Amino acid sequence: MQKHSGHIAIVDDDTSLRVALARMLGVYKIECRTYPLARAFLSALPSAVPGCLIVDVNMPEMSGLDLQRELVKLGVHIPTIVISAVEDERVVTEAKSLGAAAFLSKPLSAEALMAAISSAKKQH
Repeated sequence: MQKHSGHIAIVDDDTSLRVALARMLGVYKIECRTYPLARAFLSALPSAVPGCLIVDVNMPEMSGLDLQRELVKLGVHIPTIVISAVEDERVVTEAKSLGAAAFLSKPLSAEALMAAISSAKKQH
């Protein structure tokens, strides 16, 4: 059984968005760890399994959906929020079929993000 820590992992290749999300969550006293690429996040496992994962769909090398597939393959279950600048119903459906608790469109509001995190943690 995997042990989750209380931190939230943010995986997005956009540096300014990672910093902005970490600051936004910091206001709520939520510890964050940020990763520029999905592979960087995967290399931090299993020692740093987050309590929740926020992952962008469109990233170089490995997309957010590819990361979800890899986590499923590894048997790692993390409450996941998928984010994207482009809302595509097929992507939303696939993300949810891979276990995503929520799908949010960018730009993200603090209220929507906090509600999604709360919901994701309850579903897990």
